[in-house]
Amino acid sequence: MNARGLRGVVAAVAALALTTLTAACGGSGGGDSKAGAAPAEVRLGFFPNITHATALVGVEKGLYAKHLGSGTTLKTSTFNAGPAAIEAVFSGAVDATYVGPNPAINAWSKSKGKAIKIVAGAASGGVFLVVKPGITTPEQLKGKKIATPQLGNTQDVALRYWLTEKGLKADTKGGGDVHIVPQENSQTIQTFATGDIDGAWVPEPFASRLIKESGGKVLVDERDLWPNKQFVITHLIVRQEFLKEHPDTVRKLVEAHVEANDLIKSDPAGSARTANAALQKLTGKALKPEVLDSAFKNITFTDDPIASSLVTSAEHATKVGLLDQVDLNGIYDLKILNEVLAAKGQSPISDK
Repeated sequence: MNARGLRGVVAAVAALALTTLTAACGGSGGGDSKAGAAPAEVRLGFFPNITHATALVGVEKGLYAKHLGSGTTLKTSTFNAGPAAIEAVFSGAVDATYVGPNPAINAWSKSKGKAIKIVAGAASGGVFLVVKPGITTPEQLKGKKIATPQLGNTQDVALRYWLTEKGLKADTKGGGDVHIVPQENSQTIQTFATGDIDGAWVPEPFASRLIKESGGKVLVDERDLWPNKQFVITHLIVRQEFLKEHPDTVRKLVEAHVEANDLIKSDPAGSARTANAALQKLTGKALKPEVLDSAFKNITFTDDPIASSLVTSAEHATKVGLLDQVDLNGIYDLKILNEVLAAKGQSPISDK
């Protein structure tokens, strides 16, 4: 199946999921459907990645539960990559989730601007192309296998676009000059160690693990590809129906989100340990101290969604054939975020 055919299939599945979502949205989170009423439950998604430390710290420290109050229960779900998180949004399985730029763009495009809103930024940076030490130039990637977390996710699009810029081809079936192998990040740790893949374009902490545990070498630090070395890697999105029905609850989520980021900034070392404790609970394995330290230092945690980088990400996805042309006007709703920041004496953030 070619890329356009793949888009058609995905769009059809998304449309079906959206139909289900529309039919089910009357009782978001199992609570009162009256606008503004607090739901009995809020379902929040995120990844067991250091790039999602805002969520890891916020959940582990009880910040979301504190802000939501005793009348609303927080239910969390974890995902390996963005497309799976977006499927959960479309089906109504989660009300809000931390996710990367490209899945959010896809959700906006496939729903014709009706499914989600980006309500806050979370993190910038923390993504690398890590390869075997013998690979020192892009040209040496010919014939090699490079992993990404999932077809169409943020890192997958970034790798495909970077390859085109270097004159290298890769298709969605794993063919071309460079063979792209979408697989779960935990699997990538194993396949890189065994030599079944030659590299991976992955977020932290997986990039640092490939380096520290298996002798990988950084070929590309994605920060070097962006103006001012800043690009959105994680932001917080909510279902539009949930935002409309429960704006006060979304405000509480954003308050917790901002408090989590403020805590990370004020105590990065302590927050890294908190995030690691959360990873231990979620995955059964904590990060080694040297991996944790490396990963945390490579990421900037920020409430700014760095909107300009989202537009560029959409252009990249279009150029590699994984997204039709899309108008992102309206994808952001930063009103609540800026009100929360203003109450804390912080400057407003632009959606441009």
